Amino acid sequence: MAILSARNIEKQKKKRRRAAPRAKVTRIQGNTASVRRRLKKLAGKSRAKTAAAKAS
Repeated sequence: MAILSARNIEKQKKKRRRAAPRAKVTRIQGNTASVRRRLKKLAGKSRAKTAAAKAS
């Protein structure tokens, strides 16, 4: 279990403040079969949507 001393809390706050700002993850990425399947499905849906937009 993590030690929650005052010093450690301050250290974590400093680390969080110094961390580079990064964009939040918009879609789940990973390398497991279920996640890859989900990504593939989402990619297909977005491709279909763009194709439909171009067609109309």
